[in-house]
Amino acid sequence: MGTVRNVLFIMCDQLRADHLSCYGHPALETPNIDRLAQRGVRFERAFVTSGVCGPSRMSYYTGRYPISHGATWNRVPLSVGELTLGDHLRGKGMTLVLAGKTHVIPDVQGLQRFHLEGDRELGSLLREGGFVPIDRYDGHSPPGKESGYADYLRSRGYRSADPWTDFVISTVGERGEINSGWQMRNVRYPSRVSEEHSETAYMTEKAIRFIREQGERPWVLHLSLVKPHWPYVAPAPYHNRYANSDCAPIVKSRGELENQHPVLAAYRASDECSSFARDEVVETVKPVYMGLIKQIDDHIGRLWKALEELGRWDDTLIVFASDHGDFLGDHWLGEKELFYDTVQRVPFLLYDPDARANASRGKSDARFVECVDVVPTILESLGHPVPSHWVEGRSLLPLTRGQSPGWRDCVYSELDYSYKKVRLALGRKPRECRAFMVRTDDWKYVHWQGFRPQLYNLRDDPDEFRDLGADPRFEAERGELRERLFDFLSTRNLRTTVSDDAVEARTDMARRHGIVIGIW
Repeated sequence: MGTVRNVLFIMCDQLRADHLSCYGHPALETPNIDRLAQRGVRFERAFVTSGVCGPSRMSYYTGRYPISHGATWNRVPLSVGELTLGDHLRGKGMTLVLAGKTHVIPDVQGLQRFHLEGDRELGSLLREGGFVPIDRYDGHSPPGKESGYADYLRSRGYRSADPWTDFVISTVGERGEINSGWQMRNVRYPSRVSEEHSETAYMTEKAIRFIREQGERPWVLHLSLVKPHWPYVAPAPYHNRYANSDCAPIVKSRGELENQHPVLAAYRASDECSSFARDEVVETVKPVYMGLIKQIDDHIGRLWKALEELGRWDDTLIVFASDHGDFLGDHWLGEKELFYDTVQRVPFLLYDPDARANASRGKSDARFVECVDVVPTILESLGHPVPSHWVEGRSLLPLTRGQSPGWRDCVYSELDYSYKKVRLALGRKPRECRAFMVRTDDWKYVHWQGFRPQLYNLRDDPDEFRDLGADPRFEAERGELRERLFDFLSTRNLRTTVSDDAVEARTDMARRHGIVIGIW
């Protein structure tokens, strides 16, 4: 064990915390991911700042909440003025390398304003959110020129102008017929692509090759896998590795459909939710979702073996997390976005090779962790100062290294559903579609623009079946949490052009500069 020289930040897309064996799944065994938990710390209550890929990832990459970084939905660019982990590292002479997905949307107008368009090095970095890609593949659509995956597939014999659609997310039925994986009824069949040529195998190999090529040079790598996100298509043998009897029960109650919150009712009318409200859909999809996770775990095992061979366990900080969960029929919902713990709570494992972390190895930590904590944790692990006037998260190293700092007693998340069809169903304008959540040990409170709030008593109702947002008996609790939410929103890091130290140094300086105000 020694000083951190390298960082490996692994993210899965749409991976639920309760679908790993180290988090208690009854049948889905993930021994390689569990191995990381045994070597490091398993954070039981880790939460994202948004249940949507884009804003959640931008919080992971900036250390800032969506209300601060402004990229509130998948199609919203991250402002060219925002600093990411790559920017912080570049200032210290290090490069942040990417293998996989980021969901970064370039701020084209900002780049044009500063004349940074084209192939200039700084412009390229800003377009990629500070990452230097080995191979960028955001998944969920055919890979573009930023990825070599399509050419790789064609070189392996998958002859097609679009091998991703024709092979990766197409399945072969019982009579040899070819089916589209976009139709969830077809995901019970295997993908037309061999396992060794699948998305997970391809990107893991890219990461392993990069690490091997570095030798003894320090590196920071983000391996971002696009699974188990839809389309829920798995290659053999993972497509039928699990049966419906291996799945955890669906968490839903008939009472949830009575006196529904208007926004939830609109969501439940959408295609994905009306489909996942049917048991046959869940029974078809969930075993394949589990198979995709098992495939990820097997390839994580290959990655661990490479680190072992290279001696990199001794000097590499490893973070394993997810950008959000997946409802899979829980609460009569499909997809993600909304504020149930099913989506907001994610797996979060931290391996710190420093000897000061030895006492915490294999431990579970129940303190609240947020995705904004990744940037400060990585910066501190490498010995770099954390710019507190920018970064809103907190380093987790004091928790791994046996310190007992004062810690947060709540977590925060938000949603901007203005791009969704739900907005039209509710008759809302784009600026009227925001929601904000604060969650404590005992309560969850959600403020919706233009609608009544939601409130859940998590002690008495941990499954979040009973919405108390309109119950007059709980007005005091709603008022207290509303104030707490306001206090949180009013203390965001919006003054970023000067540091707090600079403010301290220049406080009450007017007289020193000959400026005398208000003297009789």
